[in-house]
Amino acid sequence: MPLLNILQFPDPRLKLKAETVTTIDTEIMTLVDNMFETMYEAVGVGLAATQVNIQKRIITIDVSEDRRHPLCLINPEILVRKGSLIWEEGCLSFPGVYAKVNRASEIEISYLDNNGEQHLLKADGLLCVCIQHEIDHLDGITFYDHLSPLKQQLMRKKLEKNRRRAL
Repeated sequence: MPLLNILQFPDPRLKLKAETVTTIDTEIMTLVDNMFETMYEAVGVGLAATQVNIQKRIITIDVSEDRRHPLCLINPEILVRKGSLIWEEGCLSFPGVYAKVNRASEIEISYLDNNGEQHLLKADGLLCVCIQHEIDHLDGITFYDHLSPLKQQLMRKKLEKNRRRAL
């Protein structure tokens, strides 16, 4: 399966909103497989289809230590948010930078799996944060958008520094 190209900030395509998936066919199933392979290769715990320039409401997640608990969320929707927590997040579209973001500490979501079956899921901890982060991507929001202007400026500088080092 081919690896997909992960868009890097400040690519304007990261601001696009994803469309609802209406049919889960072989094309969607192949995309999900490719997203998992890309996410694992990039050593990420979550990937939204919008990060690979596909405007579909699809997320792949695996927060397990052994990478044996993949979770595919199609058309995820947060039904309940409770509490608050601050978590230091990273993002495959922002390589090498991290920022503390305030998120709900518990959520309940509905979603379809890659077989088209409807599920409800309650999440907390890393899974909760990851789901919220990736759903933001589907809505054209990055964790950068949750930061103050000063922190955004510092993140931009660090990203530039990292890019220069990589050349």
